[in-house]
Amino acid sequence: MNVNPNRLAGYQTWDGHDPFEDHAGPFYFRKTEDGEVACAFEATEKHCNGGGFLHGGLLMTFADFSLFAIGEAALNGPAVTVSFNAEFTAAATAGDFIEARGDIVQNTGSMVFLRGQVFTRKEIDGDLRELPLLNFSGIVKKLRKKPI
Repeated sequence: MNVNPNRLAGYQTWDGHDPFEDHAGPFYFRKTEDGEVACAFEATEKHCNGGGFLHGGLLMTFADFSLFAIGEAALNGPAVTVSFNAEFTAAATAGDFIEARGDIVQNTGSMVFLRGQVFTRKEIDGDLRELPLLNFSGIVKKLRKKPI
């Protein structure tokens, strides 16, 4: 599988921060020019299920990663996911560039409520368009101290 490193130019990762995400990904994020957070990864065969499509658990793991990237400034420290919801809307395959973006719905003293969408870009009727793969939302709880 040829991975296009130019598609990830300007992105960074939290390598070593979460062993499961490191194993499942790698996943990346960056701040866009307008201040939003964009997340991405290159889909390879290791990300696919037996049917040759991206594994649903992988897409949910990427969406959970995206919750923390999107909410990083509001979280301002350690946090855990306390609720996560997802709806699958389409399939993708190895070779696709997978992206996510979203926003903070509400930030309370101890919880951050977020939502977003995972998508890829496909040629549809001769035009390059975003193809939504997964809609997601979650609640992330801010921790007062680092978990053991």
